[in-house]
Amino acid sequence: MPQLSAILPDLSPWRSSRDFRLLWTQGLITYFGSFMAMIALPLQIKDLTESPVAVGAMGAVELIPLMVFGLYGGALADALDRRKLILWTEAGLGLLALILLVNAVLPEPLLWPLYVVAAGVSAMAGLQRPALDSLIARIVPHDQLTAAAALNALRWQAGAIVGPSVAGVVVAYAGHPAAYGVTVVTFAVSVLLCRKLAPSPAAREAEKPSLRGIAEGARYAWSRPVLLGTYAIDLAAMVISAPMAILPFLADDLDAEWSLGLMYAAIGLGSVVLSLTSGWTSRVRRHGLLVVFGAAGWGVGIAGAGLAGNVWLVLVFLAVAGAADMLSGLARSTIWNQTIPDGLRGRLAGIEVLSYSVGPQLGQVRAGAHAGWSGTRPAIWAGGVACVAVVGLLAAGLPKLVRYDASTDEDALSRRAEKEEAAAGGGKAEAPQP
Repeated sequence: MPQLSAILPDLSPWRSSRDFRLLWTQGLITYFGSFMAMIALPLQIKDLTESPVAVGAMGAVELIPLMVFGLYGGALADALDRRKLILWTEAGLGLLALILLVNAVLPEPLLWPLYVVAAGVSAMAGLQRPALDSLIARIVPHDQLTAAAALNALRWQAGAIVGPSVAGVVVAYAGHPAAYGVTVVTFAVSVLLCRKLAPSPAAREAEKPSLRGIAEGARYAWSRPVLLGTYAIDLAAMVISAPMAILPFLADDLDAEWSLGLMYAAIGLGSVVLSLTSGWTSRVRRHGLLVVFGAAGWGVGIAGAGLAGNVWLVLVFLAVAGAADMLSGLARSTIWNQTIPDGLRGRLAGIEVLSYSVGPQLGQVRAGAHAGWSGTRPAIWAGGVACVAVVGLLAAGLPKLVRYDASTDEDALSRRAEKEEAAAGGGKAEAPQP
């Protein structure tokens, strides 16, 4: 069925790269364990304190470590062997899960270790994420980067759906120690898989991690309108129109409190559907347009959800928003991996960590303040309309992003040539693994 094969996920990266298969499998296992702990941890804080403020404080202790260590992790990814950085941070995350397990089996579990571990996990994730993101362009052929992004998105979505679902059952029937025990086991398996990855050393001319090096990465991003546009559009869309914090109030306004879980799930469902039908994106070359259309589509979906008076129609619009956001994300990831020099990929990935951590957080603040002033539904639809308008203005002000073409862009062609040269010369830094 050629029509069906044209839209199903492109499995080329899985077939062509041994390291991608290892990394994909490792990530799936890790996500399952991580999402289980992400559900068990706030539930344990709730059980110990019965305080919404205490549960909410966990987010506060996570944000700053993620921002700081995300930037530093980007510098480390460019200066060290990326495989070793991934391996050691994965082991560190497993150790933190073990601390949760030990605390949970105490006769009277302590509260403060939960916050310390939450901050530690955020720091480790910040250190690891740039190395993971920047490794993909080394192990996957240039023409398969969009397909790799779609497969990685499916991996994350599978963990995000299965992990929390299983965690709720495990915590309810077996308790927090069982959930943390499963998390420890998943990290142990993940470390074993990471050890099988091929070495990914830094370039010979790589400098030691420093603030100057981080600033160099920021200057490079600022000098490239295409990259700048991807960051600006994603940040604007999240700050202006992220509605998650006020969805409970939307459910109340629609007299459908039962639909709150479905509202959160609808956004994720839209993302999954887009990923499962992403085969066509591997043939796209105008990824800048996909970034713009995806971000604008997110705004349209959010605006529709705010304006709709029927709860089922709201769910449809939220699913549309989720699919559009995933489309934009695939295109952004492709542009980053196609155009950023290998020696700067880690630092630019660190900037991306900063972008995705700050945007949604500020978006929740914006949504809550706007809803307090104008009401829930106006805060949602006005945010969506403003998102579409701002994305349009940014697209008009960044024509190089809109015109980006992977087959003609100078940076993309340079990265392709570097990878082909490394492959021809037997180099491992850019060559895909057999």
